[in-house]
Amino acid sequence: MNRKILIPLGAMALALAVFALPSALHAELQHTKEAKQPDLHEDKPGVATGEAAPAFTLTDTNGTSHDLADFAGKVVILEWTNKTCPYVRKFYDEGHMQGWQQAYGSRDDVVWLTIDSTNSEHPSYMDAQAWNGFAENEEIKSTAVLLDTDGQVGKAYNAKTTPHIYVIDGEGTLRYQGAIDSVRSTKTSDIEGATNYLAAAVDAVLADSEVAETTTEAYGCSIKYAK
Repeated sequence: MNRKILIPLGAMALALAVFALPSALHAELQHTKEAKQPDLHEDKPGVATGEAAPAFTLTDTNGTSHDLADFAGKVVILEWTNKTCPYVRKFYDEGHMQGWQQAYGSRDDVVWLTIDSTNSEHPSYMDAQAWNGFAENEEIKSTAVLLDTDGQVGKAYNAKTTPHIYVIDGEGTLRYQGAIDSVRSTKTSDIEGATNYLAAAVDAVLADSEVAETTTEAYGCSIKYAK
C-alpha cells in the first residue's frame, strides 16, 4: 500500500523538478548577468596607457574654459576628486596633495587639473561658488578645478574612483593612470611608507624617461556619476 503511494509521489516530484529547472536556470543566469554589470563600462581603461589622451573641454569654477589641446608641450596631471571621500581626505587633511600641487603646478611646464565629476543630484555635489570657497579653505594649489557634472570626461577616461590620477606628456600621450600611491588605505600615516606612483610618473615624464609603473589600480570612493 505504501509503495503504491510513494511511486506516484516520487514521479510527481521528479516532474516538478524538471519543470522548475528552466525557471531556476533563467533566474540564476539573470542574477549572474546583473552581478557582472559594472558601474561604468568594463574594468579596463577608457584609453590604454601609451595612447593619445582623450580630448576634452571643461569649464573651471571661475568660468574659464580649458581645452586639453591648449596645454600642448606641457605635462598635464588630471586628479579626480570628491570633497567628502575619506580616500581623498587622506591626501588633503595634512597638506600632502596641496604640496604636490604646489611643487608641480608652479612649474611652467606642468598643469594640474582637479576634476569633479559628481552629478548635481548627489549630496556631495558642489557648484562653482561652493568649490571656490572650499578650495580657498583647503588651500588647494591646482591650476584649476574643472566641473564635469555630466560625467562625459570622466567616462571618456573611465575614471572610477576619487582619487584617480592621469599623467599626460607634452605630446598628448597618456603616460600613467591609476592610484596615487601603493597603500590602499584612508590613513594619512600610511603615505610616508608608500610608493608614490604619482610623483614617480611625473618626475619620469619631466626627465624624458620611461615611467616604471604605467598603470596601477586606482582605489577610493566610486565617482558619483549621473545615471
